[in-house]
Amino acid sequence: MRRLSPSAIAHLLLLGVVMVWGATFALVKDALHDASPLVFNLLRMTLAALVLVAVNRRVLQRLNRRVLLSGLIVGALLATGYQFQTLGLARTTAAKSAFITGLVVVFVPLLTVFPALRPEGTHTPRWTAGAGALLAFAGLLLLTTPAGTSWGNLFTSIGPGDLLTLICALAFAGHLLSLAHTSKRIPAGQLATLQIGAAAVVMAITLPLGGGLYLSVTPRLVLALGITSVLATAAAFTIQSWAQQHLPPTHTAILLTLEPVFAWLTSFLFLHERMSLRSLAGAGLILAGIAVIELLPSAEPVAAHPAS
Repeated sequence: MRRLSPSAIAHLLLLGVVMVWGATFALVKDALHDASPLVFNLLRMTLAALVLVAVNRRVLQRLNRRVLLSGLIVGALLATGYQFQTLGLARTTAAKSAFITGLVVVFVPLLTVFPALRPEGTHTPRWTAGAGALLAFAGLLLLTTPAGTSWGNLFTSIGPGDLLTLICALAFAGHLLSLAHTSKRIPAGQLATLQIGAAAVVMAITLPLGGGLYLSVTPRLVLALGITSVLATAAAFTIQSWAQQHLPPTHTAILLTLEPVFAWLTSFLFLHERMSLRSLAGAGLILAGIAVIELLPSAEPVAAHPAS
């Protein structure tokens, strides 16, 4: 039997990771019947941190103050993204949450306008960032506002869940930029474990800010926590790091762009969510904006993917 090449294995593994990330939107949406958003996040991130500590315990014996501070900053931004995302997911549909979260790919190059945020070796954003942002912004308005909305009420008609998710995309963009600043100086095992551990600590501190807390341990909740903490966090980030060593950046970008599509399919199949033609048009424009930024040539792109 012919063995698969590392490139073929990388394509299949990354496709599997993207499918898992897409499915987690419907999975978490359903699990929020059993746990309040911030309780779910705290449990998810704590479990993922424990797994990563067990896997990377040897490299964690060589930490210094600079590495700890970097892990804390990256983890705080990651926690902020997840807190807003899950609070928003409780108030909007899984498919909308996925497409709006995908805007992180639009925010990353736009934020590099500021020299202090621009990673080393990255130039100012090109016209593709502006063109992609315009497409994605038009798609966002179609996706989040009802038909017949007047221009005067365009922004005020966006739902609170969609607004919270939009803030999450901005926080995830900050997280990716902070990773771009630190990932070349810190071993992957140390950085992955520290950022997830720091995120769990930040989530514990901010737990009271999420309103009413509830938790009911059910098979549905246990399944969701297992998949999101072990597969979608600890395993997925490890696989992605390996796969990207064997894939051209364009192939990686195409695969990662499929995440909101998988989220839409799983929410349709398992939660029976339906999107109107207006929302589908908006989702299509957001994908087009992401594709313009990810696929058209740019000087030095910042590696990015929509977190989930």
